[in-house]
Amino acid sequence: MAKSVNKREYTREQILKLVAERQEMLVLFCQLAGLDPYNTNEPVDLKLKAFCQKMIDYIAAGHFAIYDRLSNGGERRQQVLEVAAHVYSCIEDTTDVALAFNDKYDEHDHVIDYSNLTNDLAMLGEVMSNRADYEDRLIDALVS
Repeated sequence: MAKSVNKREYTREQILKLVAERQEMLVLFCQLAGLDPYNTNEPVDLKLKAFCQKMIDYIAAGHFAIYDRLSNGGERRQQVLEVAAHVYSCIEDTTDVALAFNDKYDEHDHVIDYSNLTNDLAMLGEVMSNRADYEDRLIDALVS
């Protein structure tokens, strides 16, 4: 019994970390979306870099703390498994979009073209909003 409580307590801690990462990522997203992307200037570069790093941290928090546990058989509750089966592929799809955005705007290996940043941010914003909805459904199942 104590082990089960510890597992659930650990899951709750991981959920809180995930939600905190998501909140920090959303704040940076809003800050970045408010900048003028048509001028390549330091504030855009710095905000873009900070946002991409936080977005990757957020994605990793979900995958390594929660989704891995589910996919590796660490969950036995049928309701959680059913929700996970329904939303996991959708979450994976959002990960692919986020990673593509990160690759496109990663300044380490190429010059960044800002001409589509506004459209790319709009698309990413919608995708990440959907991801949050999917995660919330999974979180609700995990904590109930």
